[in-house]
Amino acid sequence: MLKQIGSVFSFLTIIPTSNSDLNSIAKNMYLFPLVGIVIGLVIGTLGFGLSLYLEPLIVSLVVVASLAIITGIHHTDGLADFADGLMTKGTKEKKRKAMKDLSVGSAGIFSIVLYAIGVIIALSFSSGMELFKIILLSEVMAKFSMVLMAGLGNSASIGSNSPFIDSMKDKKRLLIAGILTIIPLIVIGEMNGLIVFASGIIVTMFLVGLSTKSFGGITGDVMGASNELTRLSSCLLYTSPSPRDQRGSGMAAS
Repeated sequence: MLKQIGSVFSFLTIIPTSNSDLNSIAKNMYLFPLVGIVIGLVIGTLGFGLSLYLEPLIVSLVVVASLAIITGIHHTDGLADFADGLMTKGTKEKKRKAMKDLSVGSAGIFSIVLYAIGVIIALSFSSGMELFKIILLSEVMAKFSMVLMAGLGNSASIGSNSPFIDSMKDKKRLLIAGILTIIPLIVIGEMNGLIVFASGIIVTMFLVGLSTKSFGGITGDVMGASNELTRLSSCLLYTSPSPRDQRGSGMAAS
């Protein structure tokens, strides 16, 4: 099990833990949420500690930068390629070709800037233990979104994404990934955790449908974009005040 976790950890981060081929990593894709837990614990602890001494915006900026560094900006690059592909006019083949282009277009740059600003602002509303929870839970959900996307979608073209999609057609693996995700979400996040889980599934399903319509299926870039967009939506929803909080604020003001 440790070797399996090590292979996916090495794939999703810049930290080399084991040497495994792509097919072996794809078979262990259902363990992605465990890597999300490890990343969330590390970055969440960093955010928690910094929030005790620094201003919220500075803390959230450091957190976002740390996430980018530890993941090698791999999925952020996927978000940029995904945006470039969506904004390209023409056939599905032309859109897929735009995603593979090594140069980043204006749509890709805009999507990265907007994404980074969104996460930084969302995280800046919390500190201490709440910030730790947001970082941890959003990271777990982000990793599960890629697993779920591979399980729901079909490959737009044969490539490096194909082994992952083929592997996650095994419903038992998808179920295990779901259990590994929902347990920390409920235990740590309680009701907010369930909201994050439900919203993450909705975002993932929407992206599967959009990608199928635009590209004829999903690609590695689309899965990377799902990771980033699910993280963003999780942070925004977790930090949004609940109706109960809003009512309480209104009563206090009156």
